[in-house]
Amino acid sequence: MKAEKIRGIDVADLTRQVQDAHEQLFRIRFQMGMGQSEGLKKYRALRKDRARMLTVLREKGVTVVAAAPTPAKAPAARKPAKTKRGLASLFGRKKK
Repeated sequence: MKAEKIRGIDVADLTRQVQDAHEQLFRIRFQMGMGQSEGLKKYRALRKDRARMLTVLREKGVTVVAAAPTPAKAPAARKPAKTKRGLASLFGRKKK
């Protein structure tokens, strides 16, 4: 898709198209990882089209968030150090 054609589309439609492109990229990437699709040319073209759409939206002064980033995981609580009691203590048995 040419940039001139993209500039003729209104902001709401362009935003929707960016989100659709993002979802399609995810699906194609997933399929390529599973070996189901060899759509590398389609993937590259879609990435470039999405970049053009985002560029035009930024020219118009619109900020688009295609997908909410996943929240960062909080650091896990430290586990207590393992003691050298052996398996018998784990199962509630007394050592002989």
